[in-house]
Amino acid sequence: MPQALSREAATGTGDRSRPRAVLPALCATQITSWGIVYYAFPVLNAHITADTGWSTTTTTGAFSAALVVSALAGIPVGRILDRRGPRAVMTTGSLLGVAAVLAIAHAPNPAAFTAAWLLAGMAMAATFYQPAFAALTRWWGEDRIRALTIVTLAGGLASTAFAPLTATLAEHLGWRTTYTVLAVILGVVTIPAHALALRAPWPPASVPPTQQTGGSRSVARSRPFVLLAVALTLNGFAMYAVVIALVPLLTERGASPTAAAWALGLGGAGQTLGRTLYTTLARHTGVTTRTVTLIAAGGATTFALAITPGPYLLLLFLGIVAGMVRGNLTLLQATAVTDRWGTSDYGRLSGILAAPVTIASALAPFAGAALADELGGYSALFVALAGISASASLLATASSRY
Repeated sequence: MPQALSREAATGTGDRSRPRAVLPALCATQITSWGIVYYAFPVLNAHITADTGWSTTTTTGAFSAALVVSALAGIPVGRILDRRGPRAVMTTGSLLGVAAVLAIAHAPNPAAFTAAWLLAGMAMAATFYQPAFAALTRWWGEDRIRALTIVTLAGGLASTAFAPLTATLAEHLGWRTTYTVLAVILGVVTIPAHALALRAPWPPASVPPTQQTGGSRSVARSRPFVLLAVALTLNGFAMYAVVIALVPLLTERGASPTAAAWALGLGGAGQTLGRTLYTTLARHTGVTTRTVTLIAAGGATTFALAITPGPYLLLLFLGIVAGMVRGNLTLLQATAVTDRWGTSDYGRLSGILAAPVTIASALAPFAGAALADELGGYSALFVALAGISASASLLATASSRY
């Protein structure tokens, strides 16, 4: 009996190590945090520049800087998560998020606006997917894929819930008051949820026998880890560039802006659908096969979009399929560490793995637009991005530990 209890604690399958309130709480806080701290900005940016006279480059640059800060802060945040669990980290992150959104709302000049977004980047590192994934990975153990899938499905609803709400508020209240209202919602939902629902004992990490004598430092310096990090970073850059460039690609093909926007939105729905299929994929494939297959599939859909002139419905279908692949890639990254190196030091290792991917995603909109200009259009850009994904799949093949 003691051995069984120990095994349950280590894998996260016991009742004490799987608190009931965690999953619904994290679903609610991921929707709210992503919806307010991340997705409200694209909706409000036009209002901000029109009201203040600040350039789009200035405001978008501040937002991108927040993503870079989030990536860099994710590494020390991961260390704290490994030692102490998610309660203090995510509660503090919620408090920082409220303060940051209020500072954005009342920023008197571009410098203050940028400083507020840098603070928001710290909040992102402490409240977005990475700490939530760390919590579910440790508490849910062998059943973590189901829990991770549920939370990412919920997170996928963030733009659906908050983009229309933000737009409606902005029409009647202006962008500053809208951000103030959203800050109140963020505080009411996320602070008590993180403080109260994440109080359960933090179970010990399980470590595969082959890794018990090693540590996170040796893993992070190993050839498989480095190659995997480079592969995911290249793929992340390509995928995020595709998302941003899809609308101009379709308008270049003759679609109206509204039709192109629908394609982008339905691609998001495809992302949610794709996440529901990941558990089956994980059950029937090995970790390297799964990684290579998904990255290659992303490159294939990108290439198909590059060479397909139409009709619109076929391009729409390809956009949905590309979204399904992106949805699986989110869960692939969430489980990349545990599938290879166990849950020991998951927070630190996943933070190191996610940092370059997040930075690449922050740079992708600017770099993608610049490449499109240099290459002569978005069709050529998509061919180049497909090539980047193909390179990433080859690196993923070489990252195999087995």
